[in-house]
Amino acid sequence: MTGTGLFISFEGIDGSGKSTQARLLAEALQAAGHEVVLTREPGGSAGAEEIRALVLQGDPDRWSAETELLLFTAARRDHLERTIRPAIAAGKVVICDRFADSTRMYQGLSRGDLRGKVDTLHNLMIGQEPDLTLLIDMDPEKALGRAKARQTAEERFEDFGLGLQQKMRAGFLALAEEFASRFRVIDGARAPEDVAVDVLATVQAHLA
Repeated sequence: MTGTGLFISFEGIDGSGKSTQARLLAEALQAAGHEVVLTREPGGSAGAEEIRALVLQGDPDRWSAETELLLFTAARRDHLERTIRPAIAAGKVVICDRFADSTRMYQGLSRGDLRGKVDTLHNLMIGQEPDLTLLIDMDPEKALGRAKARQTAEERFEDFGLGLQQKMRAGFLALAEEFASRFRVIDGARAPEDVAVDVLATVQAHLA
């Protein structure tokens, strides 16, 4: 554990169902008597939510990967200071829909060879990893179909197309091997309630 609480992140490609699973886990843990903070990235604090609108909306080529890296890191720092660390210190379970692993993938891998810069900036300005990361894994084509069907204003990364999602899936699975001590891979190609059972069991084992 970090501090006196627990920090859990959900990762996965767009449309994998990780946001739904984060919400279902929060509800299950709250029902079991835990104090839970459900949050997301980019976002999770007032300043970070403003940056979220900048990076998730607009044309795909609105920002370079380097500029995105700086924006995401600024949002994450504010989120960490104002939401995540205070909740952990208070003994709460923090459930975050995406964290630094998404930046390692989307900026560090997909749009240039920036992984070294991502890690350097993370070590300098963030310096925190989740205690447990749940990777919701599924077929990129099906996941992208789900994501596009939502028809929200926040589709900038989905608009990069299937090729990006395929690259991201492979990258996330490689990341799960790199950080095997905190990653758990969950099969997301099932009914949400079935996925939720595995997610909860995994978290309960960690809590125990």
